[in-house]
Amino acid sequence: MANRVELTFDFVSPNAYLVWWPLREVLRRTGAEIDVIPVFLAGMHKLTGNAPPFMRDAEVKGKNEYAMLEMQRFITKHGLSHYRMHPQFPFNSITLQRMLYAADQDGRGVQFVEAMLKAIWEESIDFTDQEALGAALSAAGFDAADLFTRSQSDEVKEGLVKNTSSVVERGAFGIPTMFVGKTGADPSTYEMFFGKERLDQVEEELAKG
Repeated sequence: MANRVELTFDFVSPNAYLVWWPLREVLRRTGAEIDVIPVFLAGMHKLTGNAPPFMRDAEVKGKNEYAMLEMQRFITKHGLSHYRMHPQFPFNSITLQRMLYAADQDGRGVQFVEAMLKAIWEESIDFTDQEALGAALSAAGFDAADLFTRSQSDEVKEGLVKNTSSVVERGAFGIPTMFVGKTGADPSTYEMFFGKERLDQVEEELAKG
């Protein structure tokens, strides 16, 4: 029986925020657990030839406008009223992702995600300001200086690159990608679901006997 979701994650994606809280509700209902896989979305795009939808679809009449309509419907459906588009979007998330990787090494990836999602996509902090970023991390119980130092290490940098190439090899091409399977099973047996609109399918997969 499937009991685990591996979530491919990069803070730069608005959909990373939008999927997180409804997915947590799915996990609560099913009793499943989550693993966050820190990746670099720009690296995924380079490896797959993909591009951000707002850029890729810019010349398609009406498509981006409809995407915004669907986003608002999702926000309303799931009560995500605190969401705010970050004024620096699209931003370079590489340092955040490396810090997430370091936090995940400590078994605190989920805690890091929840703290920084709120800071970025609700409070719109300027995370290029190290004092503002450090204050947000400290408030969440992290040693900001330690995470920043480790984010500059070869081990963390190479780990993030490896994560990114690994999920692409598994079929991922964007955020959010969710792999659903059984703890300890071969990753190749996990079912892949792309997009926040696939949460119902994720829940169905987790509910299978």
